[in-house]
Amino acid sequence: MNDLRLMPALSRRSWLLTTAAAATTCLGGKAFAIDPFPRKSPGTLKLSLAAYSFRNELTGKGDTPPAMTLFDLVDFCREHHVPGVELTSYYFPKGFDDHYLMQLKQHCHVQGISISGGAIRNDFCVGDDRRQSEIDQVAEWIRTYAKLGAPAIRIFAGNVAKGSTPEEAIARCAAACQEACKVAEEYGVFLALENHGGITAKPEDLVDIVSRVDSPWFGINFDSGNFRNFEDTYAELAKIAPYAVNAQVKVEIVQNDKKVLADLPSIINVLKQANYGGWVALEYEAAEPALEAIPGWLEKLRPLL
Repeated sequence: MNDLRLMPALSRRSWLLTTAAAATTCLGGKAFAIDPFPRKSPGTLKLSLAAYSFRNELTGKGDTPPAMTLFDLVDFCREHHVPGVELTSYYFPKGFDDHYLMQLKQHCHVQGISISGGAIRNDFCVGDDRRQSEIDQVAEWIRTYAKLGAPAIRIFAGNVAKGSTPEEAIARCAAACQEACKVAEEYGVFLALENHGGITAKPEDLVDIVSRVDSPWFGINFDSGNFRNFEDTYAELAKIAPYAVNAQVKVEIVQNDKKVLADLPSIINVLKQANYGGWVALEYEAAEPALEAIPGWLEKLRPLL
C-alpha cells in the first residue's frame, strides 16, 4: 500500500487526484476529491486580523489621506494582543517600493506581529485576451508578499464572462491558477482560492477547481461569510474546510438569503473537525463602526481558538 507520508508533495497530490474516484463522497451530484492536505489531528489556530476589516479607515477620499495606514493597523493588532495581520493589497500606497516593504516588514517584527497572509483582487474567468495580464498581476503580488514573508495569498476566481459558460469559466480559472502556482512554488507562497461568489458560489464548483490544479502550493481560502442561499451554511463550509490553507471568519453569515449573526463556535468547530491548523483572520464587515466593534469580536473569537 502506498504511504502518502513518503511521497513528494507533487507526486502525492497527483496520486490523490488519480485515485480520487475510489475515495470520494458524492455531494450535490458532484464528486469531491479526497483531502489534498492530510492532517491527522487539529492543529494550532492562531488569531489574525484582516486589513479589510478597516476598509473605510484605510481608504482615502479624493485628496484626503486615509485615517489609518497599514503601519497603524499593525499597531492596533499589538494593542489588542492579536498575533497576526492580513495585509490586503488594496491598502498599499500607490507606487510603493521595496524600501516601503522592508519598513513594513521591520515594523511588524518589532511590534511582535506576524504577517499571516495577503489578499488581492483578480479575475481568472476572463477571456484569453486578458488572461495573461491577470496571471502577471498575481505573479507580481506573489513576489511582493514573498518579500514580506507572507505564507499565503487569498485570490479570487471570478464570474462567468458574457458569452461563456460555467464549465468554460471553471476550466479557464483552473488553467490560470495552474500557471500562477508555478510562480507561487518558486517563491514558497500558497495561493488560496476563496469561496467568493461567482463560479465559487457552490462548494462543489470550488473544490472542482482545486482538484484540477496540480500543485502543493494551492488550496482554499475558507471564508465563513460568503456562502448564500443554503439552509445550513455550516454544512456547506464543512465541505471546503479540509482544503483550507487559510481561514477568514466573519461575524455574520447568510442563510436562505438572510443575514444573521454567525455562530462563531460552530465555525471554529468546522475548522477543527477538518483538522485545520493555521491562521484564522477576523474579517469584520458588519454595520457597527470597526474601531468600536472589532475589540469586542476579538474577545469573543480569541477563547474559541
